Amino acid sequence: MLNANASSFCPPPTHVADWALTEFGHAELGDDRRTERLLMIATAFAQQPTAPIPQACGPGPATQGAYRFFENDDIDPETIREAHQEATLQRVSQVPIVLALQDTSTLNYSTHPETQGLGPIGTRQQNILGLLLHSTLAVTPSGQPLGLLHTAVRARDPKAAGAARQRHRKPTAEKETQKWLDSLSACQQVAAQCPQTLLVNITDREGDCYDLFAQGQAAPADARAHLLVRSKHNRRLAGTDARLWDQVARRRAAGRLQVRVGRRGQQPARLATLAIRFCPVTLQAPTRRAGQPPLQLWAIEAREQRPPPGVTPIVWHLLTTLPITSLAEACEKVGWYAQRWQIEVIHKVLKSGCQIEQRQLETAQRLERALAVDQVVAWRLLALCKAGREQPDAAVSAWLEQAEWEALWCQVHQRPTPPRTPPTVRQAVRWIAQLGGFLARKGDGEPGPITLWRGLHRLHDLTAMWRLCQHTKGMKQ
Repeated sequence: MLNANASSFCPPPTHVADWALTEFGHAELGDDRRTERLLMIATAFAQQPTAPIPQACGPGPATQGAYRFFENDDIDPETIREAHQEATLQRVSQVPIVLALQDTSTLNYSTHPETQGLGPIGTRQQNILGLLLHSTLAVTPSGQPLGLLHTAVRARDPKAAGAARQRHRKPTAEKETQKWLDSLSACQQVAAQCPQTLLVNITDREGDCYDLFAQGQAAPADARAHLLVRSKHNRRLAGTDARLWDQVARRRAAGRLQVRVGRRGQQPARLATLAIRFCPVTLQAPTRRAGQPPLQLWAIEAREQRPPPGVTPIVWHLLTTLPITSLAEACEKVGWYAQRWQIEVIHKVLKSGCQIEQRQLETAQRLERALAVDQVVAWRLLALCKAGREQPDAAVSAWLEQAEWEALWCQVHQRPTPPRTPPTVRQAVRWIAQLGGFLARKGDGEPGPITLWRGLHRLHDLTAMWRLCQHTKGMKQ
């Protein structure tokens, strides 16, 4: 088994401008001046992730240049994404196991009804307009985000609303189901370029479709891209009338696994004990795929035992193309699936932190160009947040430039002179989060991305003042 802890992952460059160059410097936009403008926009967005475009870019020519960039129809949003995906590929190649988490989020632009190119994202009665964003985020098994491997943005056809009854008659390529297959295709392409890396494409229940498994199963035996999907359907086992999860539930538990469940609403965090069952299965193709080959997969059931009163027990039904031959391997896959929530977190950061739904641009194509930048800024925020937990004792100089951590230290300690040695990542992340409202009480745990992005906004202003004071001090000496 590959050692998932043997990662040589390196954090993004310290200076924000250098980070922007790493992620977007190779963008092929047809003109070097466009690439330079993209770097300026990415730097400004990263420094003030919650700010609207005029506030982030500053008054005058910088803001005007940003709007001209987003309005330029000669710039394909995909070329912006490809630059970051190339940088992500380099990070992925350094890690033995990478989890590719895919999911869809809706972007609500109903407050901007004049924006052209939007489509319905709710029911006909709700009359909500927006875009569908499907992202594939690469993370290490311990949860450190590496970047985005694939992104698809689309607007539903308003004329197709209400045609759900006809969707089963369409080929997969014409249905929204295709997004799951496109994500797997992207992972298969990345795996071919990273022969030392195992990529595991992970989806929630919505991704449980025959065509996705068929594509994964059709790959060569030595393929380095696999699937791990939470099952939605209790499929029929091939050659029998028995149902998949009914049969798995009858098996004796192979062992138990404890997982930490985060706080949900009024329910406090808890340690849940899951009974683990697993076995190889052969699943019959669905009726609409009659004549197609059966699926050769491995099934895992993780069922919580003795949940607290009033709490719905955890039940995860997982299907994978990876062989499961031991309890340790089954528990490993359950742990990998537990990282799936991070794709939801990055979508939350994108909407609440980067305020992508508040961008006021006249067309969906212009919004998509801004989204291509905001997505990478959201990844950087999440990566810094996770680094405080995964690399707590590392020096924060790998994430913040000297002026930033010096200004942060002086603000927190209310002293005019910073130390020579930078603080650790965990210390700095908690201090930044405190600027954003994190209370840092004994029972508060580690800060999340919400307080972190608020704190980074304040840190930008503190750093600007710190540089000014240091410059003035130098002139007087």
